[in-house]
Amino acid sequence: MSAARWIATAGAPLRGELDVPGDKSVSHRAIMLASLADGTSRITGFLEGEDARATEAIFRRLGVSIETPATGERVVHGVGIDGLRATDGPLDCGNAGTGMRLLAGLLAGQTFDSELVGDASLSKRPMRRVTEPLARMGARIDTGEGGVPPLRVQGGQRLAGIEYENALASAQVKSALLLAGLYADGETVIHEPRPTRDYTERMLAAFGWPIDFSPGLARLSGGHRLRATDVHVPADFSSAAFFLVAASIVPGSDLLLRRVGMNPRRTGLLHVLRLMGADIEASNAGEQGGEPVADLRVRHASLRGIDVPEVHVPDMIDEFPALFVAAACADGPTRVTGAAELRVKESDRIAVMATGLRRLGIAIDEAPDGATIPGSAGAGVVFGSGEVESHGDHRIAMAFAVAAQRAAGDVAICDTANVATSFPGFVRLARGAGFGLQGD
Repeated sequence: MSAARWIATAGAPLRGELDVPGDKSVSHRAIMLASLADGTSRITGFLEGEDARATEAIFRRLGVSIETPATGERVVHGVGIDGLRATDGPLDCGNAGTGMRLLAGLLAGQTFDSELVGDASLSKRPMRRVTEPLARMGARIDTGEGGVPPLRVQGGQRLAGIEYENALASAQVKSALLLAGLYADGETVIHEPRPTRDYTERMLAAFGWPIDFSPGLARLSGGHRLRATDVHVPADFSSAAFFLVAASIVPGSDLLLRRVGMNPRRTGLLHVLRLMGADIEASNAGEQGGEPVADLRVRHASLRGIDVPEVHVPDMIDEFPALFVAAACADGPTRVTGAAELRVKESDRIAVMATGLRRLGIAIDEAPDGATIPGSAGAGVVFGSGEVESHGDHRIAMAFAVAAQRAAGDVAICDTANVATSFPGFVRLARGAGFGLQGD
């Protein structure tokens, strides 16, 4: 993928009604479980981003027939829990860390060998957090030097369920073990230090697999079948987050985001923004694909700095770049702790955000597991102009596009091509809402 570049500048107050793309986490899991189910499943609201499409392409190569009747729709003809077929050559996950880690668990239970590779960014991300507990179940997965991709998964291993105390609050690790547990003898039980997103548990239940789960605990046994079901993917809260922050900090804004996924393990940023004084109202609550959804109306408000409660950190780990921008616009300091996971995302998000904010004139003190941002009171200019690097991290790029809406001049944002992995059409949608933003 070639790099791209945006020029962002202060635009108009954000107004109107927006439909952000479908939830990436739900889209990944819907393709996976529909492929393993008995029968035909229809998925609507599917994210047409490169990460989700990479997972789709992998299952096509593994022998699953998937039709695309329209944009955002997939018809998946499941092959059953034991119906995947070996394929020649490596399986390319692109930039999708979720896809790779979950596939490591799923492929560990197959009868054939497979290899998972990714792009330059994904090839630097840690995988031992998944491969080591999978090895305790009997899986055999070799990594590259230092525990990074590629992952070489040896098939034909007999897996056994384990009871695992996960020291890391990670939905990806939990999900990889649960997917391996579908193929394991006995029961797989995962305990977490703090509750994490339960997308996999909810979707397994929707596809008919017996599973017990509650915050911080998930339990299932092997030997069952998945049955086809229809899944409607809700709008991605992480994508909505950039507009929640932008409308909160740009005076005169009044924006409605429709049918946003409101999984309680995903909406930590919503709680934190409200603690900071944001004016965000939820209405029209319902359910889509087993996930709670609601419309979110957000209007400009004066934000105040806070100490971010650590209880919310696991539920907003992808939203911290946007939060850092909100914190820079708040009255008084905002302190983040307990977020060391940010160091090993698509980039070191603490370091990259800190570097970019400093280039735009914002003071920030880094810590190993967070940062302190002093804040800047008032409704005027907060950020200076300049050039910032996103290091190929889609969420960093979009966060600085939000920051530019309160900037003194142009903000050039480099290496933005990977935004297409999670939010295709971001520039078009943002400009339609009032952003000053130019680029591909």
